[in-house]
Formats: sequence, C-alpha cells, structure tokens
Amino acid sequence: MTTIRRFCCNDLLSFASVNLDHLTETFNMSFYMTYLARWPDYFHVAEGPGNRIMGYIMGKVEGQGESWHGHVTAVTVAPEYRRQQLAKKLMNLLEDISDKIDKAYFVDLFVRASNTPAIKMYEKLGYVIYRRVLRYYSGEEDGLDMRKALSRDVQKKSVIPLKRPITPDELEYD
Repeated sequence: MTTIRRFCCNDLLSFASVNLDHLTETFNMSFYMTYLARWPDYFHVAEGPGNRIMGYIMGKVEGQGESWHGHVTAVTVAPEYRRQQLAKKLMNLLEDISDKIDKAYFVDLFVRASNTPAIKMYEKLGYVIYRRVLRYYSGEEDGLDMRKALSRDVQKKSVIPLKRPITPDELEYD
C-alpha cells in the first residue's frame, strides 16, 4: 500500500536512494529545508511498506498577478517503483493545491530537453512546452519550461508558447 503524505525533516535522512537517478537534480540540505519551511503544502512523499520512500515532489507557489503560479521544483520516483502512476498522483496533488488553495493561474516545471520519457509523461498530464531555456542545466543542456493552465486561467493565456528561446538570465524578468 502506498501512502502520500507531507515530507518531514526525518525524510531528509532516507530519501537519498530516490535521488540516484542521473536525471534527478540533487540539492544541498539547506535547499530542501527552505522548501520544507516555506512551502510545506508543496512537499510530499510517496511511502511504501516499511516506511520506504518511493518518490517525492517538492514545489512552491510564486509570481505576481497573472504570473501567480505553482512550480514543480522536483518530482522523482525510484526506478523500482516507476510505471505505477506515482508521479502522476504527486503531480495531481501539487496541481490541486496550486489551483484550489493558492488560486494560481498555472503550474510550471523545467525538464531537460533530452529527457524524452519525462516530457511525454508531462504532455500526457496536460503540460505544453511554453519555451526553451538555452543552457539551463549546468550551462550546457537546454531546459524546457512546460506549463499547464489551471481553472483561474480561463482563456489559457499562460500556456501560449513563446516563439523564441530565452537564456536563464531572462527568467527573472518574466
């Protein structure tokens, strides 16, 4: 049986195995603690028998005006637990919180342009490629900014793709 629950401090000591995937960004402890303190509603784990962490999602809510949005900072599932819809369940939870509690216009995330399986999964969940961010990952690989409009964005303005790629330094002015 899988339980989805809020991430807690003790999880920081037992979720390293989930981060072993080469496509998963691993951050320092203070980064995780900041998310846990500032956006606890956006940080959840999928836990299996024996309290084993199967996957997690961490995110936040940010922006102003029509740019007010939920953001998926990381979502990952350990290889042995993939293809069980865990990522979908975690994504749906973050989307629901963004939509119903924080009244955001959209949810966004960044994914490596080479991560075809993840891109396909996000597209199945209703995300579209909003823009390409040149050299987003470690200054080498491009990232794709993918978005999904929420109920507050009735006209779906937030997901109209940009026509040109941008650089990481342009992200702050968006």
